[in-house]
Amino acid sequence: MRPLRPVAPLPLAFALTRLRKLDESSSNPGARSPAIALNFLKDIGGNRLVWALSLARMGDAVGNSVLFVVLPLYVSALPHPLVSAHEPLLVAVLIAVFGFLSAIMQPVTGALSDWTHRPKLLIQIGLGIMIAATVGFIWAGQYVDLLWLRVVQGIGLAFTVPASLALMAIGTRHGTRGGSMGIFTTMRIVGFSMGPLLGGFLLVHFGFSATFGVAAGLVALGIAAVGVWVPEQSPSSERRKFRLVEPGLFTPGILAIATAALVMAAAFSEIVPLEKQINAHTGETAVGFGLSFTALMLSRLLLQFPLGRLSDHIGRKPLVIGGLLILAPATALLATAHSTWALAGWRVMQGVAAAAIAAPAFAIAGDLAKGGGEGRQMSATTMGFTMGLALGPLLAGWLVSYSFELPFIITAVLCIASAAAIFRFVPETVQRAGRR
Repeated sequence: MRPLRPVAPLPLAFALTRLRKLDESSSNPGARSPAIALNFLKDIGGNRLVWALSLARMGDAVGNSVLFVVLPLYVSALPHPLVSAHEPLLVAVLIAVFGFLSAIMQPVTGALSDWTHRPKLLIQIGLGIMIAATVGFIWAGQYVDLLWLRVVQGIGLAFTVPASLALMAIGTRHGTRGGSMGIFTTMRIVGFSMGPLLGGFLLVHFGFSATFGVAAGLVALGIAAVGVWVPEQSPSSERRKFRLVEPGLFTPGILAIATAALVMAAAFSEIVPLEKQINAHTGETAVGFGLSFTALMLSRLLLQFPLGRLSDHIGRKPLVIGGLLILAPATALLATAHSTWALAGWRVMQGVAAAAIAAPAFAIAGDLAKGGGEGRQMSATTMGFTMGLALGPLLAGWLVSYSFELPFIITAVLCIASAAAIFRFVPETVQRAGRR
């Protein structure tokens, strides 16, 4: 009898087995079609490491975005004797705590990845922490419990994201890195698109406990993908000191890319606290407001990979600058939308702009990353993005008290300023490689 060995859940195990067979068939002259398919995937940046990290990111995104639908209702169902505030503010605090803590922790975990030279292990630890926190929601007895669980989730995400992108920088080729980052970010968008729908269905038909259990199980699929597909890095023989900041790592180019990620995230998240005001302008209900989110996600989903791959051919910098220059008027004109279709149209344009920015920006950060500093350098970009998701709604909620149009105008100006910073400080890595 052969010894038993642990296996991944059946659907994932099947996918892993098929890709492994494709890999083996590439050396078999009699299996030309699978080999051609595998070579095509590699040519567009889709090696096994990229797909593993992308599946892990998708599972994490689904598990986290399920909570977008569940948390407001869960807050209503639980007592909050220690906190005297209205429920919308309580929900906003849960979202903001997660984002801010994750953003602040990411440089630390990026430095930890560089110091230990074990990004795979850190990803698994982070996903494990997120699973434990998600399951913990089942036993939450009051609002304060939710607050602490969101803190733990934020720490888990902080372990996962910089280490994932450090591995993406190490394990992808320069000539296809834009496509690789396009796959990675597209899978994340798929996860965030699926989560709210899945969460709503599970909540209606099975209740809170089942919803949290399924969300944790989806994150567990990410751990399985990383464990099976992602190779262990060889431990470095060089003895390093733990350094959060090291001279030469945070160059003007890296900081400009991080700023672009922050501005991009703020631009498409700032409408969240303005739902009431926007619905008054458009004469719509929550359905029309929800359509604006779907429109942005759909345009990003369709264009994220093609534009990332395009950056491998025409250069990354023009796409990032062009995306920011499209994002500026698309954001400013949100204030002029007086119908649902106008609002959805400008959100589509925001999605197009974000697709042009995200994958090429991450690819530039990967191109500029130095050996031994990938975790810290990539964490600057991920911190910028996460901070933008948290700062955008806060900025809009403050500025709208002066004028409805002001948040959109300020963000549009920041988009133009960020484009100027990219033009001034970021080198064109694709052209530079081609001239050597």
